[in-house]
Amino acid sequence: MFNKILIANRGEIACRVAATCRRLGIASVAVYSDADANAKHVAACDEAVHIGGATAAESYLRIERIIDAARATGAQAVHPGYGFLSENEDFAEACEKAGIVFIGPPVEAIAAMGSKAAAKALMHSAAVPLVPGYHGDDQDAALLQREADGIGYPVLLKASAGGGGKGMRVVERSADFAAALASCKREAASSFGNDRVLIEKYLTRPRHVEVQVFADKLGGAVWLFDRDCSVQRRHQKVLEEAPAPGLSDETRRAMGEAAVAAARAVNYVGAGTVEFIMSPGGEFYFMEMNTRLQVEHPVTEMVTGQDLVEWQLRVASGEPLPLQQHEIAVTGHAIEARIYAENPARGFLPSTGTLRHLRVPDAVEFRVGTLSGERAPVRVDSGVREGDTITPFYDPMIAKLIVHGADRDEALLRLTRALRGFEIVGPHTNVEFLQRIATSVPFSTADLDTGLIERNHATLFAPRDKPVHAALALACAALLAGSMSGMSDAQQASPWTALSHWRLNGSFRQTIDWRDVDTDAALSAQFVANGDGATLETGDERYPFTWWRCDGEHEFGMTFGTSRITGRVFVDGDTFHVFSRGDAFAFEWQNLLAHAADAEHGEGRLTAPMPGKIIAVLVEAGAVVEKGAPLMVMEAMKMEHTIGAPAAGKVTEVLYAVGDQVADGAQLLVLEAG
Repeated sequence: MFNKILIANRGEIACRVAATCRRLGIASVAVYSDADANAKHVAACDEAVHIGGATAAESYLRIERIIDAARATGAQAVHPGYGFLSENEDFAEACEKAGIVFIGPPVEAIAAMGSKAAAKALMHSAAVPLVPGYHGDDQDAALLQREADGIGYPVLLKASAGGGGKGMRVVERSADFAAALASCKREAASSFGNDRVLIEKYLTRPRHVEVQVFADKLGGAVWLFDRDCSVQRRHQKVLEEAPAPGLSDETRRAMGEAAVAAARAVNYVGAGTVEFIMSPGGEFYFMEMNTRLQVEHPVTEMVTGQDLVEWQLRVASGEPLPLQQHEIAVTGHAIEARIYAENPARGFLPSTGTLRHLRVPDAVEFRVGTLSGERAPVRVDSGVREGDTITPFYDPMIAKLIVHGADRDEALLRLTRALRGFEIVGPHTNVEFLQRIATSVPFSTADLDTGLIERNHATLFAPRDKPVHAALALACAALLAGSMSGMSDAQQASPWTALSHWRLNGSFRQTIDWRDVDTDAALSAQFVANGDGATLETGDERYPFTWWRCDGEHEFGMTFGTSRITGRVFVDGDTFHVFSRGDAFAFEWQNLLAHAADAEHGEGRLTAPMPGKIIAVLVEAGAVVEKGAPLMVMEAMKMEHTIGAPAAGKVTEVLYAVGDQVADGAQLLVLEAG
């Protein structure tokens, strides 16, 4: 076994690998970019080496810098994680030439599976089932048209060197083929530098089922059951589960054996995932092989009780596989949800910003061999902490939530409960959207296919009634409690110190105005206190109202009419973030004194409409501008957005320069109106 390894990755996978190293007594080395100097994965490792600038191209994709870091720290092996260089044959070869063990498959295996067309040819020779299609070298447009006509429509055009949904087109009829081919080739050439395509029969309502395989250097190869990864958006996975529901024992065994045959066909070593597409009738076909550990590997760990990172380390060091095929068994069911900083309502647009508040559900750390039918762990894998920033440079994943139950129904219940335990303030997230999917009829009944989200779009994105008035009452409780902050219990109970709520004769009435941040709706509450107690009026309703601080941080309780409600309120400036009963709200207190002060100083705030890059600054500090004058241009999602002056005035400060990346909502300039 190794004494020290370098982890050539970042985020939650680097933290995950470091955890196994720590348990086994192996020293770990992190690498980090300028943007990750204070990242969680850096703190999780025993050593850390700076490798370059903020972008991946300047750091995590620099092969020579990672090799130099491994040499300088005396690391015997490199774990590539997933993404970045994990499936890069040049990186694997560079490690080999440097005398450093690459914790992954041989260079030849990566190369063989790196081209979809070449991989299909290999699988055909290994008798692994393939979708009917054309994978040949001849890319003549007329020939491709004839092949598609012969296969029968609809067909799927795919970039041979592609991935992530790029260079992919569904063609419904022969008349549309030529235009779709030209478009597909342009995108493939732009994204991968290779315009070669392959053609496959397009399956309607297919499932995406994959098999975890492992092979050692001694000729051993096994499969560790299957995972369903059908729930996707933009061809990227959202929810994964193991084992795949609804498979017969015969289909499961046949798929596992086909996956092992695929691994043996390329003399595979280490962890790999063989991905299949499955028709509604249960027929399965080879799609591709990922020559690395997958993001969703925890669900396999949860049902098998095996640490797959430990398996990787042992196999890479020359040991045999820890278990033989007959020793591998599944206990219960596991589901993983990916928590992303993104805005589902805006086409899953990535969201950036500081994690002002981050609270995850109560979880246990995964331990090998601790699972049983009675045990029901909740696991959270994350590469960020409260106070960290989700930047535009890397994948915006915040965490992975993994739950385990005795069966799928139990795991699903634990998933929905655990999702309600997330509290995130800062960037937009997909937590509520995940709750909607988890409780939807198609997912809860395992009616799974890759079009589930698109097919149920109207239901999953429908406006939802939430208990706004109860949440608003919690925000009022937090606001009122803040006015007594620092007082003792006796002082808070005294009318002489609580002067704002006490009147010698009559009652005290206070109007509290709010803005619902999510809907931009104006809300108002009337707090009335007299000798008989207090009431709160919201909308047309009036309720008896009492409130108190609970023992937990940010936690409040209240009686609101006949209901007794507790919740957590995180206050960020004038915005009160309320988390209660699985729902999240954000209310901005219309603080008239603060707003009046802003008006007095004539300050205008100009903010970024979304994450992006400044490409032009059109004014300097001191410039006098008219209303509507263009001040700055930013680029976001390949579109230009001009920031104009909301009123005539003087630019007192320019906060960003050309080339700077900015977060959603970041203030760009300061304008003094007048």
